[in-house]
Amino acid sequence: MIIKKLNRPPRILLSDKTAQELAPKIAEILGPDGYVRVTAKQMHEGTADADFCFVSRDITGGSTKHNITPETQYVYDALMGSTALQWVHIHSAGVDRQIFLDLMARGVTVTSSSGASAGVVAQTALTGLLALARRFPQLAAAQRAHAWEPFFKVGLPPELEGQTATIVGWGPIGQKLATWLKAIGLNIIVVRQSAASTIPHTRVVSFAEFNSVLPETDWLLLACPLTAQTNNLVSATALGLMKHSAHIINISRGAVIDEPEMIDALKHGRLAGAYLDVFAQEPLPTESPLWDMPNVIATPHTAGFSDAILQRMAEKFLENLGFYARSEPFINVARLA
Repeated sequence: MIIKKLNRPPRILLSDKTAQELAPKIAEILGPDGYVRVTAKQMHEGTADADFCFVSRDITGGSTKHNITPETQYVYDALMGSTALQWVHIHSAGVDRQIFLDLMARGVTVTSSSGASAGVVAQTALTGLLALARRFPQLAAAQRAHAWEPFFKVGLPPELEGQTATIVGWGPIGQKLATWLKAIGLNIIVVRQSAASTIPHTRVVSFAEFNSVLPETDWLLLACPLTAQTNNLVSATALGLMKHSAHIINISRGAVIDEPEMIDALKHGRLAGAYLDVFAQEPLPTESPLWDMPNVIATPHTAGFSDAILQRMAEKFLENLGFYARSEPFINVARLA
């Protein structure tokens, strides 16, 4: 995807914070002609419009996919009201928020920051897996109870080496996880679009074959985008095919799993445990049983955050802005399913 160079400086919608931080780098990329910084307020008042926008993390703020704050909605409304908008870059790797789907349907190019948080997300997923494998939730509960409960007393955990991890998705996160899990000694199965896409020394199956590998899966790691194909991928049928000793690690999107069915499986011993960073509804409702399940680690969609992540997200925007300036194709272009 190449966006044709404008015959004037591009008008870019940026937050105050991002505009201040990135001004020198944007000017360096766009050269002497520079750019015009636009605000959402100007767009609402009709005094300016935007050609491009960087939806930085401070714009989405405390919003989630399901709960949008008025401040975030104000910017979204400005984008939807634009008649000139050509390109929106977003801070996240996922592009499944309705606003971005609506913009793409209108012909606006949407690019993501895929890869910016891959290392941190993969580290978090690995931490969740190791914590469950070594029964840290139970050990932590015993610590809080001041109870001395060594494994030989409560049951020895199985060794990870020789177990099978099925990784759904082969982006930067899935690739890092495969490398690390192989080093630990796990056997790897990768689920991707086509089984013809070979990976050295790794078994690959297509999404059509997903259910067929579940009976041999000890660890199901979900690192895929949310699409029509992956929505409810881990269905009641899929859960019924899994070992009762199996675990789920989800750092993709909550809708990839049939959450009520997973909860039922966790509650009745048909699934051993789960590390979940994403949920069907976010924030996770206070009445959700996932909060209190002893075999579940639940975190508030924080797997990708570190003190360097905001800079890496901005770098993805700047990288694509450079491609625009050189009339080269963008990276991380989102597609409607």
